Amino acid sequence: MKPSLSSPDAGSPPRISPDPCPLCGIDGAVHFHRDARRDYYHCPRCALVHVPAANHLPSEAERAVYDQHENSPDDPGYRRFLGRLFIPLQARLAPGAQGLDFGAGPGPTLSVMFEEAGHPMAIYDPFYAPHPEVLERRYDFITATEVVEHLFAPGHELERLASRLRPGGWLGLMTKRVTSEEAFVGWHYILDPTHVCFFSEATFHWLAKHLGMRVEFPAADVVLLHKPDLEA
Repeated sequence: MKPSLSSPDAGSPPRISPDPCPLCGIDGAVHFHRDARRDYYHCPRCALVHVPAANHLPSEAERAVYDQHENSPDDPGYRRFLGRLFIPLQARLAPGAQGLDFGAGPGPTLSVMFEEAGHPMAIYDPFYAPHPEVLERRYDFITATEVVEHLFAPGHELERLASRLRPGGWLGLMTKRVTSEEAFVGWHYILDPTHVCFFSEATFHWLAKHLGMRVEFPAADVVLLHKPDLEA
């Protein structure tokens, strides 16, 4: 995916992000797109597209957006949506595997689905389940559905989650992926002001290599990262 070299003045050098990449930490992300509200930059190393920190919402405004969500384990449609991650991940788990749902939101549902399948679950959410002690435990699998696009510091958070996995563990993510600059311009996903990081397949390949994990793409918008088993 080639970054845009657009700039306010034709023929001038490309604009560079004022911030280091929030995933891999390097400077030099190139201007990728601008809409009516904010700019987007593309990292030349990990391919993350991100919004600069100056355009992040304050905590109160961010939570106000999340409070409008009406997700519930009683909603069959929401369960079907989460099934895109639940089905392939559950098929890879041993009976009784223990999990953490990170960023569970105001209506935890994926954790309920795994518990119904016999997997004990913990949940964490900075707004709705702020229990930092669960982030000190170890798990056989960790899920984060529609979460990574909201993270201000995805590099730090994803490294922390990977460190909480036991050998052979799985990190299951669900987020829509950047496919091209042309598609990005008209993409509904960037209209949510709480979405500040946008991943592509190239980004997840970089992340897997960085974390020493293997990556799979079992379904649309779904990514599974597998931590090596020390005995393998």
